[in-house]
Amino acid sequence: MLTDLQIAQKATPKHISEIAEQMGLDSDDIDIYGSPYVGKVRLNVQEKLKDRPNAKYIDISAITPTPLGEGKSTTLVGLGQAMKHIGKSSVITLRQPSQGPTFGIKGGAAGGGYSQVIPMETFNLHLTGDIHAVTAANNLLAAMIDNKLMRKNPLNIDPYSITWKRVMDVNDRALRNIVVGLGGKLDGGVPRETGFDISVASEVMAILALTTSLQDMRERMGKIVIGSTYDRKPVTAEEIGAAGAMTVLMKDAIRPTLMQTLENTPALVHAGPFANIAHGNSSILADLIGIKCADYLMTESGFGADIGAEKFFNIKCRYSGLKPDACVLVVTVRALKTHSDKYKVVAGRPLPKEMLEKNVADVEAGASNLRKQIENIKLHGVTPVVAINAFDSDHEEEIEAIKRIAIESGAIGAAVSRHWQDGGKGAIELAEMVVEAAEAESEFNFLYDLDSPIKDKIEAIATKIYGAKEVRYESKAAKQIRSYEKTGFGNLPICMAKTHLSISHDASLKGAPSGFVFPVREVRASVGAGFIYPICGEMRTMPALPKFPGAEKIDIDADGNIVGLS
Repeated sequence: MLTDLQIAQKATPKHISEIAEQMGLDSDDIDIYGSPYVGKVRLNVQEKLKDRPNAKYIDISAITPTPLGEGKSTTLVGLGQAMKHIGKSSVITLRQPSQGPTFGIKGGAAGGGYSQVIPMETFNLHLTGDIHAVTAANNLLAAMIDNKLMRKNPLNIDPYSITWKRVMDVNDRALRNIVVGLGGKLDGGVPRETGFDISVASEVMAILALTTSLQDMRERMGKIVIGSTYDRKPVTAEEIGAAGAMTVLMKDAIRPTLMQTLENTPALVHAGPFANIAHGNSSILADLIGIKCADYLMTESGFGADIGAEKFFNIKCRYSGLKPDACVLVVTVRALKTHSDKYKVVAGRPLPKEMLEKNVADVEAGASNLRKQIENIKLHGVTPVVAINAFDSDHEEEIEAIKRIAIESGAIGAAVSRHWQDGGKGAIELAEMVVEAAEAESEFNFLYDLDSPIKDKIEAIATKIYGAKEVRYESKAAKQIRSYEKTGFGNLPICMAKTHLSISHDASLKGAPSGFVFPVREVRASVGAGFIYPICGEMRTMPALPKFPGAEKIDIDADGNIVGLS
């Protein structure tokens, strides 16, 4: 079979104005952006579309993935293409890939095989510069913070309290922990320890994904909390004087990018927040536009249903006001065998030979993860559909076992999908099942009330979604929770930061762990984005000389890697 790149380069894309016409948009509603196959949608189309009925709203999620990923993006694209084969119109919305962890002309976040978004080179190589705009806005604020410190600190900022980091669109480990402010009086500033995050983990990226308008973005930028004063009052980007300029830098990035699949299905590509350390969903704006332009709007949430789908339901849907009609749960035979805890899957290495042999017992053993993720979707009142992303190495008996388990667990059904190999035609059975699920009676509900205490919301996720027995808070986390509630941030939704390789906090625990103690070591607030994010998992620390602000302790993970300062 041809490579993803070869398939993409043999495609015959339509001019982007033709794709816009499929959505009921005029050429005046988009601006060509560097290629006749890429356009930026103007935000004023929302006024034009407001009286149209909403499409059925479908989320694409998955069981807990292996390090190889189980094909959510490819399934999203294939399902979008399949709708046309059964006489339905569709629009898909998805995130833009980051240069850091997903860089490469390989497809990845764009799908793969005969189910991918094109032009592939454009999709994978920075697209329209949205991530660069996020980087610029973030780093403008960082620079202005240090400038305030250097110029006699008129806001009385406690340098030890500053949580705002610089970002770049590369996972550069050497810059995760650095010292800034060295040099002379004019060239340096106030020495302190800080670091770089990756751009897609930035609060600015989260704001881009959750905003509903330019005015809303401006307000959210102003609410960003960068630290506190010496008397423990929060300091915002508005007080720093950066919020307006940050919004200006984002004035083009706020507009969703219109592309197409290999079969010319419209694809709105916008924002790219991570799912394990952010909320992991493409933009609300893309969904608000796309849901008025087809029979079905399908989007993807990152990693497994315990992470991306939970945040889709409880964060994104809260702010968008949209209610999902069904959720597709992508599963592979190899992932279920991995969850039997008998095999080790390593990215870049072939699967163990024993794993490719027919073994229904291993599939059944690992299916505890599938059952739990179906339960997690149903907890929100959403109808689940299981998509079996099929590989040539799968055995029919294993696939039949998955179908049986899916139906026994409460899914409306399980469809074998071969969209990677056959494009939209390979996902027709799945498309028909999604239509059935979307028409079924359902009553969407949130997992927790926003007015509940922060700890109650954390514990609802940990016990109901993850299967924990109880939550243990480090003293620092408990102190932060009290501070946020006292400051008035207690009514925000929760965005858990944890491993994506297990439903629990421990990547080594496969299947569906239960009865464990869920550790929360730190709790931070993304006030501009609009959520509280607990940082979860065990951590050991080693002391460091408190030479600069922020150097009291160095956080070390179980492998001995420095992962943060506390």
